[in-house]
Amino acid sequence: MTTTSDRTTALPGRPPVVDMATWQAARDELLVREKAHTRAGDALAADRRRLPMVEIDGTAEVVGADGPVPFVDLFGGRDELLVYQHMWHDGAPHQGQCEGCTLSAWHLRDTSYLQARGVAFAVLTEGPWDEVEPFVAFMGYTQPWYSVRGVPQPIGEIMGSITCFLRDGDRVFLTYTTTGRGGEVASPTFALLDLTPYGRGEAWQDVPDGWPEGREACWYWRTDADGNATWGPTGRPVPQWTRPGATPEQTLGRNGHHH
Repeated sequence: MTTTSDRTTALPGRPPVVDMATWQAARDELLVREKAHTRAGDALAADRRRLPMVEIDGTAEVVGADGPVPFVDLFGGRDELLVYQHMWHDGAPHQGQCEGCTLSAWHLRDTSYLQARGVAFAVLTEGPWDEVEPFVAFMGYTQPWYSVRGVPQPIGEIMGSITCFLRDGDRVFLTYTTTGRGGEVASPTFALLDLTPYGRGEAWQDVPDGWPEGREACWYWRTDADGNATWGPTGRPVPQWTRPGATPEQTLGRNGHHH
């Protein structure tokens, strides 16, 4: 019988085996570069705080669980608001909704530390509220979600972004937005995988010769009912398999426009 201790992975490539002193010397050398990276990030954050801002229409109506409300209400009386802008496939079932945005929104289920710092949080999406509401219930999200269908930028239209706003009384200002890999700040899984020997397992990674070949970007964001990574019709965004009532599927049901 094969026990857990007998098993080994089939992946090729291993770091070289050395004594502790040699490992510590290499670790200390890398730490110097890591600290420089951290300080460079601090400098970028300082520059980010010095960006100008632009006034937007805080009276623009968004639709949430309590019906239409002016955008300024999302601040909940706080001075700062951070939103995640979630893409939407019109008419698609739960498993057909955006896997990348699911990844970010799943990591942002608890923003109590943002609130303790005085920063409000909400998820915005261009999906119609009658489609969004059952999706939010299925996923078990407790953060406030709002439909911004028909609302112009920067509140609506451009999804898949993290955007920050500042309030001064009834006036609302856009201060910052980021998308693409800029959104990785919302998903600590990326940074944690980057600490591991094999990283994200994606093709673009720089890895030593002889190590496992990387797969396409984001390959592990969807899996089938057996846990196999797939972007085919049997897949769901990974967190959905934790939800009560999640069943095997045969279609993503994506027929509508992707917002």
